[in-house]
Amino acid sequence: MVRKIGILTSGGDAPGMNAAIRAVTRVALANGIEVVGIRDGYRGLVEGTFEAYSKTSVSDILDRGGTKLGSARLPEFKDPEVQEMAVNQLKANGIEAIVVIGGDGSYRGAQALTKLGINCIGIPGTIDNDIPGTDFTIGFDTALRTCVDAVDKLRDTSSSHHRCSVVEVMGNRCGDLAVYTAVSCGAEIVVSPETGYDELDILEKLRYLDTAVHKNHAIVIISEKITDADGLARKISQNTGFSGRATVLGHIQRGGSPSPTDRILASRMGEKAVDLLMNDIGGHCVGIIDNKIISMPIDEALNRPKASRKHLYRLFDRLI
Repeated sequence: MVRKIGILTSGGDAPGMNAAIRAVTRVALANGIEVVGIRDGYRGLVEGTFEAYSKTSVSDILDRGGTKLGSARLPEFKDPEVQEMAVNQLKANGIEAIVVIGGDGSYRGAQALTKLGINCIGIPGTIDNDIPGTDFTIGFDTALRTCVDAVDKLRDTSSSHHRCSVVEVMGNRCGDLAVYTAVSCGAEIVVSPETGYDELDILEKLRYLDTAVHKNHAIVIISEKITDADGLARKISQNTGFSGRATVLGHIQRGGSPSPTDRILASRMGEKAVDLLMNDIGGHCVGIIDNKIISMPIDEALNRPKASRKHLYRLFDRLI
């Protein structure tokens, strides 16, 4: 029976991480397991920045964005010597297992620690929804709502000025935020890693919408790292009848109070993580597939192909 566990958050913050921290803490304490909060991700783990957690430690955080534990990137954690330092810190403080909340890089750290004898469970926390082994990650739903709200407001002003708004959303090589936003907002064009970037095709579609369909506005949703949104907006102004304007939503997508969907998802995943550790299971990650909370080995999850979104892109095309 595990007697003492740690919790850390790593990588980019995501709304709902606090809900997961709360769930892990309270479920563990209800089962007689001590809980330690580890500050600033793997950096805090190596430096021994630990704090004993009680039920009140996680009071009033369910509705807060960000992460109470803080987060920091530590590329050096790939070094076996640094990993051993972390293990020594854990053993010196009697911490037998860890719940790691973060992305695929965080999963790899959890996997390394498990191989060194510290059972770890990964919980997917990222707004990008780019982690295999789960249909949805903690934070994605909240970020999507932020994107949709922003685009709805931009459409109001675009329609007043015969404007085309180019809206860049986050995603980190995953087009889920882009396509979900595009379908939700009735965008005219979506550009993502899955669609590829064809500038001539985009301009031709916009000219058609302007001259043949006589639309008085247009919305283009584009994933980050595809192209320069400002540059595309300038070309739209130069080559179509629309006035192009770019909006990069940026880190506003990370913030805000988590949606009810993310709060519930995080709580369910936190409970599952503790149940796995109580059954002496390590090296697994938690996910949700077909609305069922599941777990699988981290190796399997990282090598699993991401679920196809072809049906959403097909739906988007039919709705234009």
